[in-house]
Amino acid sequence: MTLYLLQRLFGTLPVLLLITLLVFVLLHVAPGDPVTMLLGQDTTAADLAEAKKRWGLDQPVHVQYVKFVLSAAAGDLGKSFRFSAPVREVIAQRLPATIELAIFSILIAVALAVPLGVWSGSRPNSWIDNLGTSFGLFGISMPNFWLGIMLILLFAGTFHVLPSAGRSTYGVAGPSQTGFYFLDSLLQRNWPALKDALLHVALPAVALGTNMIGILMRVTRSSVLETTSEEYVVTARAKGLGEQSVLWRHVFSNALVPIVTVVGLEVGTLLSGSIIVETVFAWPGIGSLLITGVSARDYPLVTGLVLMYTLAFVTINLIIDALYAFIDPRIRY
Repeated sequence: MTLYLLQRLFGTLPVLLLITLLVFVLLHVAPGDPVTMLLGQDTTAADLAEAKKRWGLDQPVHVQYVKFVLSAAAGDLGKSFRFSAPVREVIAQRLPATIELAIFSILIAVALAVPLGVWSGSRPNSWIDNLGTSFGLFGISMPNFWLGIMLILLFAGTFHVLPSAGRSTYGVAGPSQTGFYFLDSLLQRNWPALKDALLHVALPAVALGTNMIGILMRVTRSSVLETTSEEYVVTARAKGLGEQSVLWRHVFSNALVPIVTVVGLEVGTLLSGSIIVETVFAWPGIGSLLITGVSARDYPLVTGLVLMYTLAFVTINLIIDALYAFIDPRIRY
């Protein structure tokens, strides 16, 4: 397996180069001069030329790209035009917020979609199957930005039970240790901060995870429905095993491969899909940071964020490939 994972890892290098090249070219082709946008229209020509020279924008595009690739290979993603700080530090400050949001979205989706999909698949054409199918269609069809706005109007604007924006209430959270509010609150035993963080993450996590609930529920239902007709399941029933034992021990365990695949793919989608949800809920993660970078034509920041998204997708897929062998011993690399 190690050799297979290494081959997959080296195979992703051309993909990374192609994606960074595409992003780099598109950013330079897009209208708008980052120096003028950041320094203002009243800046003198001498100051503009000095800023371009300082940021390396006076060089040809291909030279800038080669320098970026060489620096990125050494772990340096450059310096952000907008924040005047290393891109790695800017991303590291915002990344914990996006990871927290993605984790809670996945937990909500898995906790609801998997049991509902198993019950629907084990009782086709029953009332719970119809309910689960309708719920799945609702999740797939619902745009997360619209659902987010509706949740804000209902729970924040009408009932006033949940906050509509931000990651925490000012002054409640203690000093940051890891960047993760939940982990910091647990380490510091700051229970009011933990409750405040849970209240703030509830609405954006539901808005982000609803689409995943629909997809995961339908995949789980189809996988369970297909596995139920296998001969070993019929044999297990013929031996007199209880229905719950057959369902969870023989059917669900053998239906896990497509479910894990979808969960892994959706984790990457949640990271990229959080761009819109973070904007709606003013969540200070890397999604809103990417919007800021694109608006300011911050080339190093945008390219660094896209590279990070790509690495996240590659890493998640490698983890999924490794999990296959543990879930199904018949799979060998």
